[in-house]
Amino acid sequence: MKDRAEALLKEAVKKIGEANEELCRPEEDVVSVMVCKKAQRATENFLRGFLLKNNVEPGIEKTLDELLEKCLTINPNFSKVDLSHFDCRSVKLDSRQCNEVSKVSSCFVSASNLETFLREENVI
Repeated sequence: MKDRAEALLKEAVKKIGEANEELCRPEEDVVSVMVCKKAQRATENFLRGFLLKNNVEPGIEKTLDELLEKCLTINPNFSKVDLSHFDCRSVKLDSRQCNEVSKVSSCFVSASNLETFLREENVI
């Protein structure tokens, strides 16, 4: 489980970087769907990686809300994590996407804040 956890956390950090690079482009050149999917995937991987690192199998079809709830049972500090910018947090991730740069920027910030939180908690 630990190896899978580390792989997911490493992939999440990579996705955050890729989303950031996309957002650094001029607004008219930003592919918002790409930022959306990378922020979603990074957030999912951060949460799954945390669970696996704590010997909890996250399951295959969990939503961001369900994953966050599981993380809260392990570490109450997850109450500081705000995923409210993700309109997709309670649905299967591949079923929705956002197309507005302002919206995906907010999702990116949420994913980035989760990364910061996990660093502060010495998870990554």
